Amino acid sequence: MRTSIIKNLCLILGDQLSDSLSSLNGLNPDTDLILMCEVWDETTYVKHHKKKIAFLLSAMRHFAENLKDNGYQVEYTTLDNPDNTGSFRGEVQRALQKYKVERIVVTHPGEYRVLEDLKTWAKDFAIPVEIKEDERFLCRSDTFKEWAKNRKQLRMEYFYREMRKKYSILMNGNDPLGGQWNYDTENRKPPKQGLNIPPPYLGEIDEITKEVLSLVSKRFQNHFGDLAPFYFAVTRRDALQVLAQFIEQRLNYFGDYQDAMIEGEPWMYHSHISFYLNCGLLLPIECAQAAEKAYHQGKVPLNAAEGFIRQIIGWREYVRGIYWLKMPDYAAENFLEAKRSLPDFYWTANTKMNCLHQCVTETKKNAYAHHIQRLMVLGNFALLAGVDPKQVNEWFLIVYADAYEWVEMPNVSGMILYADGGLLASKPYAAGGNYINKMSDYCKKCNYKVSNKTGAQACPFNYLYWDFLVRNRDKLESNPRIAMMYKTYDRMGADKQSAINNDSAGFFQRIEADEMV
Repeated sequence: MRTSIIKNLCLILGDQLSDSLSSLNGLNPDTDLILMCEVWDETTYVKHHKKKIAFLLSAMRHFAENLKDNGYQVEYTTLDNPDNTGSFRGEVQRALQKYKVERIVVTHPGEYRVLEDLKTWAKDFAIPVEIKEDERFLCRSDTFKEWAKNRKQLRMEYFYREMRKKYSILMNGNDPLGGQWNYDTENRKPPKQGLNIPPPYLGEIDEITKEVLSLVSKRFQNHFGDLAPFYFAVTRRDALQVLAQFIEQRLNYFGDYQDAMIEGEPWMYHSHISFYLNCGLLLPIECAQAAEKAYHQGKVPLNAAEGFIRQIIGWREYVRGIYWLKMPDYAAENFLEAKRSLPDFYWTANTKMNCLHQCVTETKKNAYAHHIQRLMVLGNFALLAGVDPKQVNEWFLIVYADAYEWVEMPNVSGMILYADGGLLASKPYAAGGNYINKMSDYCKKCNYKVSNKTGAQACPFNYLYWDFLVRNRDKLESNPRIAMMYKTYDRMGADKQSAINNDSAGFFQRIEADEMV
């Protein structure tokens, strides 16, 4: 350390691994100190997937080394350091005792609970604390708040169009390229035989990563998930390689098959860059521009480029806006009054429903599942079964390596569970077994028969779909997007309605009795 007097103590959090981070802007290597710390509070406030912890710790350590190589003074606390206090607050306090610090600088955190703690530091530590805007995102929280003001419905589609215009992505003047904003209707092709799906990126395991894997193996044995094989990129250079590999090998078919699911193919044609976007190794604008460039070069069709770009500059920015607009009340939303406990098979994969078995098994192995597996299998079942939103939110936050509360909660409470009563989604994304059968090959090897609507061999999604509608009729019948389904139910005979009720009740009884379903 070149000096014990620190003008700016810059705290960098584990999901802020960007050279362009706002808190690094203007930092003087001679007078300022960067603090990075691995803390128990962050690894255990929920029991994160082993692979998620290993990925972030390795990426943090690599990023710290990169900062040192660039001339910054960096103080880094590892998880197993005997002096580690276990919290951000404790580590900052320890630094303040060690050095004379004039000011603390930090980029706006990604989670509400961390921000609330940061807000108390100026008073508690008697030192100025500057919380800078996180400029990695394309829409500031105050800008989103202004966009949302006086709108009756906060629909992502209209927000997305504004982002396209603002950043001039896939635009022809003020008009969208191709004449329409959204090509989602072209991006719903079911899987077919003979698809040549490229293998996913496989990262190199260097000495830093080996040390982290050893640490996680010893300290987090009781956490969910498989630690090996470990395949993540843990540096910006390698994350850029993942992006390039996606653009060259997968984007061409991403649009067509982004909703498709195939047994034994967890990665499909998806980008697998959410890990790196959400921790800062990649920036959203560079990802969107890479896809746009590929379209202009004639390498990929418009529906593929637009579908990917919509996820990056539309959906991702939108859910972050919703999170900061509605927290902290959003965390308690439960519009449908769902109270059931999360079934044990979400941890064990021990179920006769092959779709759920496949998705949980792949989640356990990879700390990843693509968005349709999350929404229309894992999420759809939780919605139909009426599982408590807090338990579903915690599960999603634990099991996926790209999950942080700002992105996980609006997707789960809003998109998956309709717990916010339609703030985010215009209708519940509920579906029976036919949707899963259309978009996957899971049903072919299932213990149940998707063609059976009721009875012992019927796909549980079939009767649970109708049971969900009946249970929530007073809250959902007025929704114009699903009102027709209630008319269909009312035209059913009394015997069929009774079978739906009895099969659903029996199914839930078996779950509560810990029987395999």
